[in-house]
Amino acid sequence: MTKITINGIPNCDTMKKARTWLDARGMEHAFHDYKKAGISADRLNAWADVVGWEVLLNKAGTTFRKLADADKADITRDKAIALMVEQPALIKRPVLEYPGGVLVGFKPEVYADALG
Repeated sequence: MTKITINGIPNCDTMKKARTWLDARGMEHAFHDYKKAGISADRLNAWADVVGWEVLLNKAGTTFRKLADADKADITRDKAIALMVEQPALIKRPVLEYPGGVLVGFKPEVYADALG
């Protein structure tokens, strides 16, 4: 039974590093491609409850920079969640769900601490 789910898009370099790290340690995991399969506001809100919506929203990426100024202005949690549902590329990658919580981004030492 898989208890770890890694969420993101398959061609992202950081995603590849995280998946390679998990594979090298024999950690079975499911993969959710939220660019193809989409992502629900409920799931994003659940992640935001754990890590904060500011952590989830990738303001450094091309997708965010290409947003209309009105979309980038006065961002609230609700607005950020709606934007991420509409354009999943705005979600920082990867988002790892595991029995102890949620991790955003990939740092080997953080994964090692969280996953053992």
